[in-house]
Amino acid sequence: MQETPQSDLAPITRHLRAMFGSRLLIAAVHHLNVLEELSNGPLSVADLRSRIGLKERPAAVLFPALCAMEMLEYDESGNLRVTELGRYLTQNQVPNLIGYVGLEKNDPGVLEMAVRLKNDGPLDTSGGISYVKEGDDPSPMDDAELSRMFTLALAGRAQKLSPIVAANLPKSKGHLLDVAGGTGFYTFEWLLLNQQATATILDRPAVLSVATELLEAFSKSGRPGAETVKNRITFQPGDMLADELPQTDLLLAASLFHDWPTETCQPLADRFAAAIRPGGELWVHDAFLNDALDGPLAVTDYSAQLFWATKGRCYSRREYREWFAKAGLDPTSENIPTQMDYGLIWAIKP
Repeated sequence: MQETPQSDLAPITRHLRAMFGSRLLIAAVHHLNVLEELSNGPLSVADLRSRIGLKERPAAVLFPALCAMEMLEYDESGNLRVTELGRYLTQNQVPNLIGYVGLEKNDPGVLEMAVRLKNDGPLDTSGGISYVKEGDDPSPMDDAELSRMFTLALAGRAQKLSPIVAANLPKSKGHLLDVAGGTGFYTFEWLLLNQQATATILDRPAVLSVATELLEAFSKSGRPGAETVKNRITFQPGDMLADELPQTDLLLAASLFHDWPTETCQPLADRFAAAIRPGGELWVHDAFLNDALDGPLAVTDYSAQLFWATKGRCYSRREYREWFAKAGLDPTSENIPTQMDYGLIWAIKP
């Protein structure tokens, strides 16, 4: 029997992602001197970036994290300043905890985080950036073994979240396009609730091979209606960045935009909007930063993990809604929490 979504597994993912937040803090204190630069007074984000040599993406990962940790805060002018707590990581404060934090400053993960912050990513990208396609090179997700390992690693999270997401998506007799659908569980669950609907899952061929196996098991689960799901799904191999997307009534982008930098996110939103029929909707399921870019801590830790492993980061709802509007969609103001620090937002195509 399918588990009824109840317990939130966020404590597990928060402990995992906290490692990346810790690396940010130690690197900020001992390798970038962020708090020391602010010890003499507030600075604008642009000035602070310039002084410590950070590009937009690493700054948009590091500064919200330090705010969420209550080391930095924004003043009434929008400048960053050190908090009373953060002063204990500056030389002017006696006593301070600079030395204590420095016990881990030569940890390999901290040293690599400092490199990635200064470089806006790893120095060596010849093998691709984690599971994200790099330039014209083949996608790492085209490697059958790597793709299987990664897709199955995400399966448990998707199985837990997908019934909650499906229950919050619109009821429809139309078509759902699940872009970079991975395991396929979000689509499986939605089709289970919408017995007359159809769906397309678009992803790399090696990923779809795993999703096909998972669909076979889902269809044989014994849940009412599960056996009909596989007859209403099309698996479409493709590259969402380049290939034509099928027309659809609903488009789901789950844990998708956060793999990509801002310069890729707007074209993605444009492509998705073009694939949605008039009156249709774009739904995003992800973990969102506060619009003020000052937390929450669980999401800034996740953003650090994404910065480490992908070309992206976590974004705020405001950033998404700006992309939606520029793509010709009407963003709604609704924020729907799910679990594990994720939520849903959506926009309508006029």
